[in-house]
Amino acid sequence: MAQNTTRYEDYVTPIRRLLVWLVFLFLIAIFLVWRIDNPRVERFRAMIIDAIVPNMNWAIAPVTTAINLVRDFRSYAEIVEQNQELRLELQRMKSWKEAAIQLEQENARLLDLNNLKLNPKFTFVSGIVIADSGSPFSQSVLLNVGEKDGIKDGWPAMDGLGLVGRIAGIGSSSSRVMLLTDASSRVPVIVQPSGQNALVSGDNTLNPSVEFLKDPSLARPGDRVVTSGRGGTLPPDLLIGQLVLDPNKRLRVKLAADYERLKFVRVLRDQSGEIIDGAGALLLPEQTNPTASETTMPVVD
Repeated sequence: MAQNTTRYEDYVTPIRRLLVWLVFLFLIAIFLVWRIDNPRVERFRAMIIDAIVPNMNWAIAPVTTAINLVRDFRSYAEIVEQNQELRLELQRMKSWKEAAIQLEQENARLLDLNNLKLNPKFTFVSGIVIADSGSPFSQSVLLNVGEKDGIKDGWPAMDGLGLVGRIAGIGSSSSRVMLLTDASSRVPVIVQPSGQNALVSGDNTLNPSVEFLKDPSLARPGDRVVTSGRGGTLPPDLLIGQLVLDPNKRLRVKLAADYERLKFVRVLRDQSGEIIDGAGALLLPEQTNPTASETTMPVVD
């Protein structure tokens, strides 16, 4: 076995040395051919280049493809980055647009509030809605004005369009407005142009019902509804809304006040109104039952 290995090495080693020398001589020949400045050698070099280079496309193609892939990947990465930047910019623009719309709406409400025409005898305190009841059984909002601002129970509160409700609870620096939609709200009104007296009763819906209308046939959808001032609970001629018919053909009031966008409120100083001592007195004044002496008929002999 050792002899076979020795014979193999004795045979391979000279061949290996011969190949190395041949490669070395070939490289020297190529170097000399490339360095010799001779027209014949130049033509020979051109012939070699023309013969070899066109056939090297198969070797260059993968390199070119790889370079193009890298370039395309970089372009894709740049496009993705630009897309993300544009998305962020679009999101910022949407936020600015929403803020601008909110400011425009608040400005419109302030203008409506400023253009609200009131009786010159009324003065008012402006307040901002800071919270609502959030309950389906109690319809009220909380204002940022209270006892220190001179607010009194029972005073009417209006937005820029119509009557919102009335004060039903006062704190030092806040007050609560019971809305016309609250189930406890009862407001004496006049339906114009018929001039009929009625009662607007809240039932926790957006359109309170109209009750105790003497002749409903004289009332039409679209008729104006204003406070009557009866009972001294509210001043007269404050706009409440207009009549509408519900699906059951029942008369209701579409309120002029915009409850969905209620933000700014004016509380009217009603010095002539009845002093309210409790929430129960926010309804119509209680009718006292006649005494026995008042109901007894005189005896005629």
